[in-house]
Amino acid sequence: MRAFLLALALLALPLSGVAQVAGPAAVNVVSEATVKAAIKEYLVQKAAPLNADITVKKINYQGDLKLPAGKVTFDVVAPERWEGYGPASVALMVRVDDQVKRNQTVLVEVEALAEMVVAARTLERGEVLSLSDLAIVKRDLAQVQGRYFNNIDEAVGLRVKSTLRANAPIRKDNLEKVPIVKSGQVVTIVAENDVVRITATGRAKGSGASGDLITVQNLSSQKDIAARVVDAATVKVDF
Repeated sequence: MRAFLLALALLALPLSGVAQVAGPAAVNVVSEATVKAAIKEYLVQKAAPLNADITVKKINYQGDLKLPAGKVTFDVVAPERWEGYGPASVALMVRVDDQVKRNQTVLVEVEALAEMVVAARTLERGEVLSLSDLAIVKRDLAQVQGRYFNNIDEAVGLRVKSTLRANAPIRKDNLEKVPIVKSGQVVTIVAENDVVRITATGRAKGSGASGDLITVQNLSSQKDIAARVVDAATVKVDF
C-alpha cells in the first residue's frame, strides 16, 4: 500500500525536462492601406521638385501582408529616368528587422498639373508669336513630357515650326528662333579683345538667329570661319 501511495504522489509532481509543444508563431499583419500609404508618400516626395499639383491616380497593390513579428519598414524605388509623373513601375521592398520579406513590382500613375504656355488660338506654321497668341493654363506634365514653357515671355518672338491647335500646350521643340542673318547675306565680321578690334567683310553661308553659330566666308581671304550672330548685319569671331 505504501508503494502505491508513493507512486501516486510522484505522478502528481510537475514534470521537468519534458519537451513542450510550442504555440503558433506571432504574426504581424500589415494592412493594404498601410502599404499603399507608404508608396503614396514616396511618390509625393519624388514629385515635389516639379512645382506642380500632384495627384496619385493609381497604386496597383492589393492585400494585407502577414509578416513575422518585428519592426516593419518599406523601401520604394522608381526607375532612374522616371521624373515623377505619368505611369511607372516601382519596386516595393518590405523588411522586417532589416531583412527583406517581400519584393515586388507595383504599377503606379501620378498626375502633375503645372502652369504652362498654351496656344490662345490656332497657330500656323511660320507665325512669329506675340503676347496675344498665348495663354497660361494648368495641364498635365505627361502631355508635354516636361519640355514646356512656363513663362509667356520666353515664347514671344519665336517662330512656330508646325501648326498648333488652340489650347494645345506649347513644347519647346514646337518653336524656333527667327533667323536675322540669311544665307548669302553680306555681313561684317568682327574679331576683338581688350586690346584690338579687327573687322572684315564676309558672306553668310547659312542662316542664323541671334546667338547662333554660323559659317561665314571672309571675302578677302576666301576662307570659311565660324562666327556667332550679333545682329542682322554683324557676326563675331572668338578671338
